[in-house]
Amino acid sequence: MRVAILHDYLNQFGGAERVLLALLELFPSADLYTLLYDNKKTFGLFRKNLKKTSILDKPFIRNHHRAFIPLMPLAAGAMAVNNDYDLIISSTAGYAKGFGLRHRPGISHRLPYHISYCHSPLRYAWEIDYLKNLAFAPWPIKEVIVRPIAGLLRGWDAESSRSVNVFLANSKYIADKISSYYCREAQVVYPPVDTSVFYHEKTVKPADFFLMAGRLLYYKGFDLGIRAFNQLGLSLKIVGSGPEFQKLQSLAKSPNIEFVRNVSDERLRRLYNEARALIFPQIEDFGLVAAEAQSCGLPVLAYAKGGEIVTPGKTGLLFEEQSPESIIRAVKDFDRMKFNRDAISRSAARFSKERFKNEFLKIIYQSGLKFS
Repeated sequence: MRVAILHDYLNQFGGAERVLLALLELFPSADLYTLLYDNKKTFGLFRKNLKKTSILDKPFIRNHHRAFIPLMPLAAGAMAVNNDYDLIISSTAGYAKGFGLRHRPGISHRLPYHISYCHSPLRYAWEIDYLKNLAFAPWPIKEVIVRPIAGLLRGWDAESSRSVNVFLANSKYIADKISSYYCREAQVVYPPVDTSVFYHEKTVKPADFFLMAGRLLYYKGFDLGIRAFNQLGLSLKIVGSGPEFQKLQSLAKSPNIEFVRNVSDERLRRLYNEARALIFPQIEDFGLVAAEAQSCGLPVLAYAKGGEIVTPGKTGLLFEEQSPESIIRAVKDFDRMKFNRDAISRSAARFSKERFKNEFLKIIYQSGLKFS
């Protein structure tokens, strides 16, 4: 069976790229198509599978891709993906499911079976606030520039969804969005946590700090955590890098707030095991960081909206508002409670990579496709 995997862009490494690695473990000979490719930022992990990139794949664009959002649908449509594949899998938060198909001479005009693993519908199209990331459109002029861009992106995104045979969602939260935006049903398959990397180390004693981790983007709420811990005076480590780094550094007034950059998975596992709790104030599609943390036995204090990661009282706490005050209350409530780290780690088995692979293969078998 010939397989192609389509991924939005590979100029960063995060949760979506960890999903892509799991898919390539299932299909090690698959051809990989992506809009942008940066070998250094993705540690060479995808080089051997890379088949084709888009007309936008230039160094400047790779480093400033958000400024080129309006051109992404055009580049996606121009991507030539041959239709002599049996199966196409798109791993996407918007663009990859719309990569164009091209007919080869002598090949029947059938289209490959298309399974789309949806991390999110295209945020820039459906969630206007997400466009604050656009470098070329200062937020005060959103009515003039941003809203028309979002309208065009919505039309393209809805149209591209029609090429998909089966939608898979990374959470019920995203499945509901797929239903609302595309009028399609989606089966929930949780993203994979590599439990051979992220696990509870019983010999590690928890240290006296709280943790935040992930890409430093505005919607992730790192500023809320910093403002809360400025007041609390407790130790907070922030792991990650991204466009908000300098802004967040300037917000940190407490000497007990530390930024940690460029950590290995092994170092991140150690931090998960040492921390008292993970602070997780964002609305997340799924929240792979929170799942990794729980796999290491770490309780999660999370905003009560988005992916269904936290079981209150067992694997962490939920707070009702995205505000420093709400985080402060959650931390104080957490101080009065006890959590079983072994039990938290065991509960995270529902996020394991093996479970992800088995569920994905089951869906392919149900499609009637034959492995060869």
